[in-house]
Amino acid sequence: MTGVNKIRIGIIGAGNIGGVHASQFSLLSEQCEITAITDAYLPMAVERAKQYDIPNVVATAEELIQRPDVDAVVIGVPNQYHAPLALQAIQAGKHVLLEKPMAIDAAAARDIWQASQHSQSVVMVAHQMRWESVPMQIKEQIDRGELGKIYTAKTGWYRRKGIPGWGTWFTQMNQSGGGPLIDIGVHMLDLALYLMGDPKPVSVYGATYAQFGPKKKGIGTWGKPDWNGIYDVEDLATALIKMEDGSTLSLEVSWAVHMDTDNTPFIHLMGSEGGASYRGAKGKLLTEKFDQAIETEISRPDNDESERARLSRHFLECIRENKQPITSVLSGLTNNLILDAIYESSRTGHEVKLDWNL
Repeated sequence: MTGVNKIRIGIIGAGNIGGVHASQFSLLSEQCEITAITDAYLPMAVERAKQYDIPNVVATAEELIQRPDVDAVVIGVPNQYHAPLALQAIQAGKHVLLEKPMAIDAAAARDIWQASQHSQSVVMVAHQMRWESVPMQIKEQIDRGELGKIYTAKTGWYRRKGIPGWGTWFTQMNQSGGGPLIDIGVHMLDLALYLMGDPKPVSVYGATYAQFGPKKKGIGTWGKPDWNGIYDVEDLATALIKMEDGSTLSLEVSWAVHMDTDNTPFIHLMGSEGGASYRGAKGKLLTEKFDQAIETEISRPDNDESERARLSRHFLECIRENKQPITSVLSGLTNNLILDAIYESSRTGHEVKLDWNL
């Protein structure tokens, strides 16, 4: 891909998330074109190809990666395949948009990090919540110094009854890497660290619980259950993350829990000069003036484009301008290091220090 030529995209994974990427990139036809798609279940790839007028249905991911008419690869497959496919794509000189989490564990994330350091490929993690309107508005105020130093934050996402695809890869540790912590918790972890200014995490104390999944309770509507399958992941996780600069982040997530929750993600940021809260599509800026508590409401503008549209454009922009994505390989590695540490802390009952020897 050079000059004013369109960026040619190949999509690996034609399921729900692959369909989302196909939809978004098809709307950016002035900048890119989807030239190929594949899936482990080829009939699904055939259907997506018809839906989005994709000219080539490819038999395997390996074949798609090697195609000369593919400049960038979008990877939307189960977590265990993220690193192997990303590494193949990087080695083939392709740009990579990788669904979250970047890898199934920190070891695989390190492999991606190391490969990216010796490549000209743009490698970006698809954490779409950074491109949601309310967090973007909050980030703008943070960058202006309105919150001062953010010294502590609390984030989470409690789902009341939302275990996805019971018995499928979602609920099998060797394929997913974990339950809600690595599924939706990684979104909140990533967004909170970003809003805090990307402080360096140094230690973690955490705990995980499985009170619903093993009993086949707490089942959600995402995915088709396989009642002959396996459930060996958590359904709730909680953690306290300490940063090098002394700040802290509390993280709480669940797929299923007996509590009063509206099932929406949240972040509370507490700074020396002000605070900010985000919940779903709304937010607040909080401070004190003339001895009075002041709150300013933040909402998504009317006719605002989607966060996925902004994410997709950012990926294309990074390729054209050869610049580092906002959700870089380092951010993906940081998330994986923390997730691994939470699971280890839960297993051992002790605080775990992060290993930053890259």
